[in-house]
Amino acid sequence: MSLAARVLIDSPLPQLDRLFDYAVPDALESAAVAGVRVKVPLRTAGRVVEGYLVEVVDARDAAQTTKPLSELDAVVSPVAVLTPELYALARKCADRAAGSASDILRLAIPKRMVRAEKTWLAARAEGPPRDASAATAAGDLDVAWAESVLAPFGELPALLADHARLALDAPPRPARDLPVGAWAELLAAIALDTLQRGESTLLVVPDQRDQEQLLAVLAAHAPEDRVVRDDARRSGPERYATYLRLLDGEPAIVIGNRSTVYTPAPRTGTIVIWDDGDPLLAEPLSPGVHARDAALVRQELEGSALVLAGHTRTTDVERLVQLGWVREVRAARRESPSVVLSATREGESRGQRVPSAAFAAARDALVHGPVLVQVSRPGYSPVLVCAQCRTPARCPHCTGPLRARRAGAAPECAWCGRSVGSWTCPHCESTQLRMASSGSERTADELGRAFPNTRVILADGDHPVTRVDARPTLVVATRGAEPQAEGGYRAVILLDGDRMLMAEQLRIGESCLRWWSNAAALAAPGAPVHLVGVTGPVARALATWTQPAYARAELADRLPLHMPPTVRVASVEGSASSVGLALTELRAAVPALDATAILGPVPLESGGVRALVRFDYAHGRAVAETLRAAVVSDALRGRRARSSGDRFVPRTTLRVRLDVPELDL
Repeated sequence: MSLAARVLIDSPLPQLDRLFDYAVPDALESAAVAGVRVKVPLRTAGRVVEGYLVEVVDARDAAQTTKPLSELDAVVSPVAVLTPELYALARKCADRAAGSASDILRLAIPKRMVRAEKTWLAARAEGPPRDASAATAAGDLDVAWAESVLAPFGELPALLADHARLALDAPPRPARDLPVGAWAELLAAIALDTLQRGESTLLVVPDQRDQEQLLAVLAAHAPEDRVVRDDARRSGPERYATYLRLLDGEPAIVIGNRSTVYTPAPRTGTIVIWDDGDPLLAEPLSPGVHARDAALVRQELEGSALVLAGHTRTTDVERLVQLGWVREVRAARRESPSVVLSATREGESRGQRVPSAAFAAARDALVHGPVLVQVSRPGYSPVLVCAQCRTPARCPHCTGPLRARRAGAAPECAWCGRSVGSWTCPHCESTQLRMASSGSERTADELGRAFPNTRVILADGDHPVTRVDARPTLVVATRGAEPQAEGGYRAVILLDGDRMLMAEQLRIGESCLRWWSNAAALAAPGAPVHLVGVTGPVARALATWTQPAYARAELADRLPLHMPPTVRVASVEGSASSVGLALTELRAAVPALDATAILGPVPLESGGVRALVRFDYAHGRAVAETLRAAVVSDALRGRRARSSGDRFVPRTTLRVRLDVPELDL
């Protein structure tokens, strides 16, 4: 045995996040190639686990130990599913986020499906794949259409060919020929421009609604066999077959959600992130790398173009623009919706939900087509309060918030679901309740009575609607659930803006501007967009359509307060002793952290404590390495305690997450 395999074990244990050397037996020398799935023994655990063979080296270059190397147990599959580029990306993203590379690969590589793999291997045996270096023939693509869409953006095609990093403001209007947003046409044109150069494009979008719009545009302008759909809604065999297809080396346009940013598409020429402020692009699973950050790492490693596009601009992207790391691109002719800041007039009740100006705009628009009304919450009345003292009503069984399903119905608990027949306020002993807010269902009910003989459509999480026709219709939708209207809405009414802005979140201004801008972009050209009851910087940014200026102002305000994204933030959570030890090690390893850099620790309702660490980007590597070492040490301490017969200690009590966007202590 003259060869040794370096294997990354697929395990959530932080102490196993490194390459282990194994001897390659003679029987497996031909099958043990870089990238294949393998099974290897773990001496300490006394069992066999799966992993990825990262590289094969001479046995003399393997780590020297007092014991001989253990041998590979088996090669699970002959398919090399882990490319060197993907491993490098996973390793760098994990190191930046103080996480494990195997956690990244679990998101990137679908589970093995034997039948799909056999079908793919049989197809490869029949003939070699097409040459990946051959550019797509111009006749296969609607290149003229793509050029016309990109023409208003001047040097954009040249910047894409130079593989630049770009911040792109999408046109805020519906497309002219298809029932999709103009942004979908712009992203599809970028993909076609990249594909005709023989390079792949990754289009990363927040949800299925955005994905369907892109698929509709590409179906009209690109060959079907060059468009690949990649998302978790597909079956396991379909996802694995798609992944294997991309390993063949044929350029393609890949459309998917946040994990698509890791897809090993051949010769990746452009990565596009749409609406990076959407929380769906933030990965909830460990190590919690945002799709935008993963795309920035991948662009740096592979040298592809990167496009961060949206109707608004996050402070994260604006910071990169200010640093010169990302270049701003705008259309030669500025487009913006007709936004009206609608307020109550003299003689109207200050509590009136729809002012007369917005009501009149909706009435006039319903003569010609659909009208969109955006609200903040689903349901009938999401919040009930005491009619006398305005104390929020709570369930007497579990203390959950009470809500009303419909008018006249008994209130129900939002947590335990119990119906509360009789309720007494613990403060004033009143037995009367009142509705403190209107949800989508109550709004639809009220507007349906205000506009008799008008079709009303409710669109929210429980009633998903993706598209409406051009007939006069009143569409009541929660934020983010607005359907696309054929030809655009003839009017857009944005309600509950003041309530949205009251949320105790650092980025609530950014979020509201994004919600409102995305809804305004659904309006037909020239159609009025009424923002009800909101003033201040966010309202002015929407009315003047100057979202980048708002992001710049937000950055300037956050800089002296050391708030993200002007600094990076890490969350350290676990037992008091584990968190305290990790913070002590961090202060010793990174002396540049001052007294105000660490917030907490504070106790958590679920037990344990949590601390937040604010640090400059220049110290990111040192902070990540130190916190990762603390996680590994904590896991090893727990293991030693169990093996010595002490009381039970959890395997890993310390949890670390970097780039926390909200300081919610």
